[in-house]
Amino acid sequence: MKKQGKAGFTLIEAMVLIAVVGILVAITVPNYSRYVTRGHLVEAGDALSEFRIRMEQFHRDHRTYAKSGTCGHAVPAQLNAFAVACALAAGGQAFTATATGTGTATGFVYTINQDNERATLAMPSHWGE
Repeated sequence: MKKQGKAGFTLIEAMVLIAVVGILVAITVPNYSRYVTRGHLVEAGDALSEFRIRMEQFHRDHRTYAKSGTCGHAVPAQLNAFAVACALAAGGQAFTATATGTGTATGFVYTINQDNERATLAMPSHWGE
């Protein structure tokens, strides 16, 4: 005589499965978030580099970076995670463009100037971990 068993999972097996899935989620979600943030950081570097090139073209044509008291070329708009601003110096013969992070990139601040000197002014304290 064979004893008929019931098909299915026991409560303990289901709880072990839920625990394993929870651990995997706890590991992957922060890593994925950092991956997405790194993608946004590239956007800032690209936007600043392109802006500097356009400012150099403007300077070549007008012998100044200034146009009516502001930067000669409009700052990049509609970036996903950064806002770009431009500040003039030396009577319009120098500029510094700053990309400040928003949303997932909050806390990151990058700059570039007319000499193509790039700097990271700020980043979240947890980013270096």
